[in-house]
Amino acid sequence: MIFISLGFIHFYWLFGGKWGVEQVLPTIKDGKKTIKPPKIATAFVGIILISFGLLYLIKTELNIFQVPNWIITYGSWIIPSIFILRAIGDFNYVGAFKKIKNTEFAKADSKWFTPLCLIIGILGILIQIINK
Repeated sequence: MIFISLGFIHFYWLFGGKWGVEQVLPTIKDGKKTIKPPKIATAFVGIILISFGLLYLIKTELNIFQVPNWIITYGSWIIPSIFILRAIGDFNYVGAFKKIKNTEFAKADSKWFTPLCLIIGILGILIQIINK
């Protein structure tokens, strides 16, 4: 549900939603955004996040979807790895070891985004280990 919710938030932003948009992109000290992702990138991230949610739904065997087993096997390790790497960060703007810490984004990242990524990563690994 977390992935599907995050995916729908990205589609909300894609179609012009403003809630939370000021806090989700890294900024430099003067408040200028470090990136300005195109709409196609926002759509891509939304699709990927929803796909991650569907992968875990398939893993629970509570669905009617059939996908090759290798997608579930590799995806179940790749997804938590992505989120643990995101939690660690780029050592500059995002993650636990960021240098820029006083921007609005950096504060939201420390309070919400990095812990969420770490939790997703740890839970994903636990799910993989438990379901072997």
